[in-house]
Amino acid sequence: MTVHPDLEAEQAYIDHAYECLEATRQAASRMTTMVEVGRGGTEQARFERDVIWDTMVHRLAQLDLGEAALCFGRIDFEPGARNGDSGTYHIGRIAVADADQEPVIVDWRAPVAEPFYRATGREPMGLRRRRHFATRGRKLLGIEDELFGDALDALGLAEDRGGGEARISGYGALISALETARTGRLSDIVATIQGEQDEVIRAEMPGVLVVQGGPGTGKTVVALHRAAYLLYTYRFPLEGQGVLVIGPNRLFLGYIEQVLPSLGEAGVELAVLADLVPDVRINAYDTGVAARVKGDLRAATLLARAIRDRERPLRDDLIVPYGVQRLVLDRRTSRRIVDEARRRYRRHNPARRFVEAEVFAALAASGRGNLPVAEVRERVRHEPRVREALEWMWPVLTPPQLLHDLFGSKALLRSAGRGLLTDEEIDALHRERSDRIEHVVFTHDDAPLLDEARELLGPRPRRKRAGEAPTDDEIRTYGHIVVDEAQDLSPMQLRMLSRRSLNGSMTIVGDIAQATGQWAHASWDEVLEHLPAKHPARRAELTLGYRLPAPNMALAARVLREAAPELQPPRSIREDGSPPRIIRSGSPASLLGDVVDATREELDAVDPGQVAVICPSSLVEQVSDALDAAGLEHGRATRHGFDQQITVVPVSLVKGLELDATVVVEPAAIVDEEAQGPRALYVALTRATKRLALVHHRALPSTLRE
Repeated sequence: MTVHPDLEAEQAYIDHAYECLEATRQAASRMTTMVEVGRGGTEQARFERDVIWDTMVHRLAQLDLGEAALCFGRIDFEPGARNGDSGTYHIGRIAVADADQEPVIVDWRAPVAEPFYRATGREPMGLRRRRHFATRGRKLLGIEDELFGDALDALGLAEDRGGGEARISGYGALISALETARTGRLSDIVATIQGEQDEVIRAEMPGVLVVQGGPGTGKTVVALHRAAYLLYTYRFPLEGQGVLVIGPNRLFLGYIEQVLPSLGEAGVELAVLADLVPDVRINAYDTGVAARVKGDLRAATLLARAIRDRERPLRDDLIVPYGVQRLVLDRRTSRRIVDEARRRYRRHNPARRFVEAEVFAALAASGRGNLPVAEVRERVRHEPRVREALEWMWPVLTPPQLLHDLFGSKALLRSAGRGLLTDEEIDALHRERSDRIEHVVFTHDDAPLLDEARELLGPRPRRKRAGEAPTDDEIRTYGHIVVDEAQDLSPMQLRMLSRRSLNGSMTIVGDIAQATGQWAHASWDEVLEHLPAKHPARRAELTLGYRLPAPNMALAARVLREAAPELQPPRSIREDGSPPRIIRSGSPASLLGDVVDATREELDAVDPGQVAVICPSSLVEQVSDALDAAGLEHGRATRHGFDQQITVVPVSLVKGLELDATVVVEPAAIVDEEAQGPRALYVALTRATKRLALVHHRALPSTLRE
């Protein structure tokens, strides 16, 4: 094996970079001694200490790379290159300087590092050489060089690795990374970002950017790298405004949670939509008609009407004893108060104090002797009949109370849904009412309705006590929002996300061909209708498939022709690979045994990698029991994530994940059971980076037959 002549020198440089990193880490640790606060220290001194401490902790988190490589490449510019760039730069995860503050490692997000990802033979961007490092921790294992300019002809084959216009940068490093066994957690691609991916990552921040990408194009990890890039480039104001990443489920969040910390950005908030709704328990999902109605924009009208139904004039005059006389609030006056409150206030709860003030003023005016309103209020406000009248006319409501009352009463549903909902839809929304709101468990499909109610109701009127924490009545906004698997989000869910955008800056990522939910969209235009339009929306498409071997993609493409005939599958750069295995069981009774055998064979083939057994929901329990009986240790995705080498995953949760090998069980059942059956099957067939097996007894869908 030929050793690169610069290997020893580059290893020495990397060692020096780690020494500088350690010196920087020690300097950050010493920041805590910059302000000493004794027993008599001032409030200002304690404040400064806390600020320095928080800064030090954040900086130390950035400098902690764990096992990730610090430096993964180098670029050499031609003398007098563009924009004054010249000389040599080593590219890494974070910027590192020496004792004289001279750069040793350049952060991959810095403008000078852009040619590392973008330069091509046709557009070298001033480079004469790009160098990729293969490392394991601090040890440099190999070097791959790409030359530009006069030396380009010598590497003409390397220039065309990707075929045609689609050039692959650092082909050896990329393939090595793709062949590495999966760990159950998504890894960053900072060392192997390709040109079309880098264009998405470095796109300008304002407005909505839609990224369409088929299986294996890296759209998820590209979106996460974009979040890291934006935080670096727009540190002020994004660090204060916040960056939010929304995933489709908590299994997915566990899968991606290591990517941003590995890039030195630990302050990004990762969440599912349900996490954005405070003070409620959320579990499970609605199906069928209920899920469809809760995602429809009609739900916003339904909630607005439900709130209006709770703003009511009195049915009978309110009569309150007051000494030797009686105070009266008649029905006509109560109607005037309700109408005036509706006119003056956009949201419900803030109007409660106005209603109270008007009620007590009307009671005082009804008495003899020019009664003081404040005195009347103080004397009668605790009277049960007064409290009942106020609760009837204008109750203070929380989103859980509103939604629980509405869905717990067909009468309320009919009133709010008149001309809006069918009888079938009212029956689907209705559910048993609990006596205690804190015991109610809402569904994930309720989350956008609770959020809509929160917006319509507004903050509850209350007196803030000293030292009391702020309430969660107001909705937090973010400077940038990243949404993955956005093609399945309902209009109400998209409305919920739009509400959280401070300035309309969002990155929306997904694949229309993988839209499998109740609200699967046929185009991105349908999604954009419900998102901020402060700036014109931009679109990008990732066309190269890096993860899937070509044989697997060819099989999945046959399903795609039925699932989304208007879309083209991504072109796989990995032409080799084991062909998919299709295993026909002789009987329903032998199906589970064949699944066990196929799982064991796939595990042996990819060990120490990971295997997912992807099942229709109806077979998850049976497959798990069969693996137990066979002595194959495994996890359940819904309980353990991907902590085991073998994981049983319902097809509804597998979107966005990647495994070394997959065993897809009974494809026909997947098509029958899922709302978007062919698309769900397409998702199942495109999860494996190495090997794919299909086990079935029922006849295969026509697209998979020879």
